[in-house]
Amino acid sequence: MNYKLDHPLHATIGTLKYQCTIEWRNGKFIADEPGRSGGGDAGPDPYSLLLSSVASCTLVTLRMYIDHKEWDIDSIGIDVNLFQTKKDDRLVTIIDRTIKIIAPLTDEQRQRLTGVAKACPISKLLEGEIQLNTTVS
Repeated sequence: MNYKLDHPLHATIGTLKYQCTIEWRNGKFIADEPGRSGGGDAGPDPYSLLLSSVASCTLVTLRMYIDHKEWDIDSIGIDVNLFQTKKDDRLVTIIDRTIKIIAPLTDEQRQRLTGVAKACPISKLLEGEIQLNTTVS
């Protein structure tokens, strides 16, 4: 099995309510719950972390494509949010992504960039079948 990461992301939590330390290959950062959930809001919450994966992967993929095409687009922004609803007794999560480009685009460019965004690796991962394996050691 070939994992995406050379070393697994590692996270720990102590007794400080809901504050987690997340370590990755080059450093560490804090994740926390907002105050209304009992946390200290010292870092992004799990939903924000998930959405930041969507946002950053989308932006990087778009930048690669735009650079490859040599289009004159200096800046790309993105807003990402999610909501959940029940459908036939199952939870459905809908992620809304709005890409903001302040540059003149043709309809063809807009269409192509939409397709490129949908093809970013994290989008494909989330739209594919996901299996979550869990063990306690």
